[in-house]
Amino acid sequence: MQPDVAALAGAPGRTWRSLAPQWQAAVVRLSLAWLVLFAAFFADWAAMARQWWNISTYNHILLIPPILGWLVWQRWPELERLTPRAWWPGLVLLGAAAFLWLLGAISGLDLARQAGAVAMLGACVPLLLGVRVSAGLVFPLCYLVFLVPVGEELVKVLQTITADITIALTHLSGIPAVIDGVFIDTPVGLFEVAEACSGVKFLIAMVAFGVLCANVCFLNWRRRAAMLAACVIVPILANGVRAWGTIYAAQIWGVEAAAGFDHIVYGWFFFAIVLALVIAGAWRFFDRPMNAPMIDADAIAGKSWLGRLETFDISGRAALAGIALVFVAAWGWALVADTLEASMPPRIDLPEVAGWTRTDYTPAIWWEPRAEGASHRLLGRYRDGAGHKVDVFVALYASQGEGREAGGFGQGALMPKSPWSWQSPGPAMADDMASGTSERLLGNGRIERVAVTLYRTGSLLSGSNAHLKLAVIRDRLLFRIRPTAMLILSAEDAPRGAAQQSISAFRASTGPLGPWVDRVIQLR
Repeated sequence: MQPDVAALAGAPGRTWRSLAPQWQAAVVRLSLAWLVLFAAFFADWAAMARQWWNISTYNHILLIPPILGWLVWQRWPELERLTPRAWWPGLVLLGAAAFLWLLGAISGLDLARQAGAVAMLGACVPLLLGVRVSAGLVFPLCYLVFLVPVGEELVKVLQTITADITIALTHLSGIPAVIDGVFIDTPVGLFEVAEACSGVKFLIAMVAFGVLCANVCFLNWRRRAAMLAACVIVPILANGVRAWGTIYAAQIWGVEAAAGFDHIVYGWFFFAIVLALVIAGAWRFFDRPMNAPMIDADAIAGKSWLGRLETFDISGRAALAGIALVFVAAWGWALVADTLEASMPPRIDLPEVAGWTRTDYTPAIWWEPRAEGASHRLLGRYRDGAGHKVDVFVALYASQGEGREAGGFGQGALMPKSPWSWQSPGPAMADDMASGTSERLLGNGRIERVAVTLYRTGSLLSGSNAHLKLAVIRDRLLFRIRPTAMLILSAEDAPRGAAQQSISAFRASTGPLGPWVDRVIQLR
């Protein structure tokens, strides 16, 4: 037997006292570290739990913790034969995870905060149990990533893909239809591939299932890759077929009957049917023997490169002290950065623009962008002599953080739970508006609107939420204070193309937008 393998522990289900002393001490240290991390980052875990429970896209994550426990239980008979040893390079992994959490904390990016909180739990395993035990737990450790509620960013892409599949099938089935973004006009009515119909929640759940099945049921890497590909492609195609089925049924039985049937199928049977189809197709290719162990302790113990890594061991107490040090550093930095706020003017106002006059804001359908946490908000309408009308929205933030994110989910031009729906990417703009995010919105299925969003902080002028986050992170890490402004230029698009002309004409009159926004936010 290899010198790094402990004495055979016996069958699963043995008592705590029968565990090797090294394992008893290691489990106690790991439990203590996790308890501290759960308590210290409870707000992040609580926010994730609320998303798991309240948002249907993430309901499947409620199954991930028991799955993780089952994965460890599968490996336990072999893990017990390895000797846990604290390993100081694990502090580097823990520090990287804490730094990821810090980046999220100082920028208001919840995804980074939550990913960092999860990663810190995983980093404690190599730190407190060592490289050999971590090698045996590499898949469960990687599977921790599915605890992080992510995927909403794919909604618009999936809406577009679903709409393209749907219109293709609609034409193939002989139904005359016209597509405009995510809206499909048919003889019996206008259909929208809404966010809830994008299929994102089933795609995310299928990917989580596919990764699990690829590890548990397959040994061959090509078959694993094929399984993962199927879990991505099949739900996307199936969702397009489901949307087409709704339109096809509406032509026969009417819109209301088809919509009611679609809600029942989509909510109760769709995922089960897709999952069953994928499993049925993959079943005959499963190549892992039923009783084969998930890991091989002897093989892990025999790897010389793991032995060389294992020489970087430390005492368990030193590892716990390192965890405390990393925690204090991350929390301290975040607390100091969170106190930084730029000074705000008592008021701001929309300035005069040559050739344009301020006019009453009377949209055909009320449109008011969302900017929660902003210190100042402005919404007004300009009109020129040629009849062009442009709506201007400006929000000014003293800082970026939780509840005050210029580029946060649900913030900006598209108002959640309003008459407005996202239709498609908007027309490309020129000059310094080219970096803006252009979107086409549709109100009550009849009024089109184009909105171009830009963010301003320091010298940055961009419509990219990622660029804004990076700029905020850089400033916060350097304890630099700068305000952030969100600018949205918008116009109703009737006839089609009028909005782009109006916004371009307005931009030509303001001059470079960066300095113009600076004038707005500095007015007193």
